[in-house]
Amino acid sequence: MSYQLVRQLQQEAIAVKQSCRVLCVSRSGYYEAQRRAAKPAVCKAGVHLKIAFMASHQSYGSGRLVTAMKNQGIEIGRYKVRSLMRKAMLKPVWKRKFIHTTDSKHNLPVAANILNRQFNPPAPNTAYVCDITYVRTGSG
Repeated sequence: MSYQLVRQLQQEAIAVKQSCRVLCVSRSGYYEAQRRAAKPAVCKAGVHLKIAFMASHQSYGSGRLVTAMKNQGIEIGRYKVRSLMRKAMLKPVWKRKFIHTTDSKHNLPVAANILNRQFNPPAPNTAYVCDITYVRTGSG
């Protein structure tokens, strides 16, 4: 409220320095309020950034978002995208790739079930058990 009064007094040719001293407000605070009021509330690039981020199912990082924005005709740098993402709290979510680990429909030989659910063997070193549900190999 005081800053609006200072602005009105300035329009009536009263110096900002005098108005601020009389109203007991700092000049730097007045000028900071002026700067904040002049700033647009919504950044156009920020809105387009959020749209592109949501269109990617929240998976794009700053590099891919720069490319997506460029395809929309908006030139913006990677570090600006990073700061806008940080400001809007946009963090990409990594979705794990689904891996098929079991193929039961094959013509390969199947090992016999020696234990037959008898988990207390009669002597040591007669049965070994392991689980190799998924082992990554070079051939796939």
